[in-house]
Amino acid sequence: MIIYGKNPVKELLADPRSRIDEIIVAKDSKKDGDPEIFALAKKRGVRVQSLPRDAVTRLTGTASHQGVAARVPEWEYSSVGDIIEASRSKLEKLLVVILDHLEDPQNLGAIIRTVDVLGAHGVVIPKDRAASVTPAVIKASAGAVNHVPVARVTNISNVIEELKREGVWIAGADAKAPKAVYEEDLSKVDLGLVIGNEGKGISAKVREKCDFLVSIPQSGTVTSLNASVSAGVLIYEIMRQRITTTL
Repeated sequence: MIIYGKNPVKELLADPRSRIDEIIVAKDSKKDGDPEIFALAKKRGVRVQSLPRDAVTRLTGTASHQGVAARVPEWEYSSVGDIIEASRSKLEKLLVVILDHLEDPQNLGAIIRTVDVLGAHGVVIPKDRAASVTPAVIKASAGAVNHVPVARVTNISNVIEELKREGVWIAGADAKAPKAVYEEDLSKVDLGLVIGNEGKGISAKVREKCDFLVSIPQSGTVTSLNASVSAGVLIYEIMRQRITTTL
């Protein structure tokens, strides 16, 4: 796999657990590039190869590589059990974000970044008809995907049932839900937050599995928020409640 962009490559180099075959830089980036990347590569003993900028563009499949890329082994997904363990090891109530067939890589990357920044424990995505962890997602996450467990599963409904057996409550994000997210007490329970598809929302089958639905109060003229923005607002409110409760 080829990862590209300054921040994702920096995050990769800074993580001693990461496996990196080589760093690739555009020739003009030797002079104008980020010295931190070269220093980190030297510290890790990672080979740096210089290529013409158009060759880097062909390699990455995009012109937005910022003059740097990394060749790494194929991405390895975590399991749902890994996500649960991530919360238990920290003695925290679980917050896992379940994405019901999101298709936009930018949305997936942004949600992973938000999960990392706000302290949720992981993301669950389906294998089919949905965005997966690709170089574009890694770049959109600004490298956060290196720190957030992402589980890729065959059936979202089955995973929800598995989480329920572990005592996890399932909340679905729905603009028409009767209760706003701040009206629910989400501070004391293990929680799975379901975010639906960009156009269709949560599927009927997954909606039936939710224990309750929550909405984001809106006062503007636009009918809905972008999926990643909605996820950010909801995750923030859940974490705010939890932090406030512990103070």
